[in-house]
Amino acid sequence: DLGLEPSVPPEFLFHGTAERFLESILKSGLQSKSRQHVHLSSDRETATNVGGRHGKPVILTILSGQMHNDGFKFYLSENKVWLTEHVPVKYIEQPG
Repeated sequence: DLGLEPSVPPEFLFHGTAERFLESILKSGLQSKSRQHVHLSSDRETATNVGGRHGKPVILTILSGQMHNDGFKFYLSENKVWLTEHVPVKYIEQPG
């Protein structure tokens, strides 16, 4: 438990990943795996930097406002990273 209170996210958040992970994400959504939460960014530039750490970056747009309205919880960490437990596929916009 990180001791964070739930927060209302912006309408859209971003997730940077490597291109090689895209197919799996579009099948099963974003999973926290070995982390406690899925990490999301409030801007594309940060997401691009994160995704580029693991290969050719792909930026996914997350419909965070809709997720929140549907009952999903979001947390804003001290370093301004948005956290949630899981992002189902229906809330992920495929990169154009």
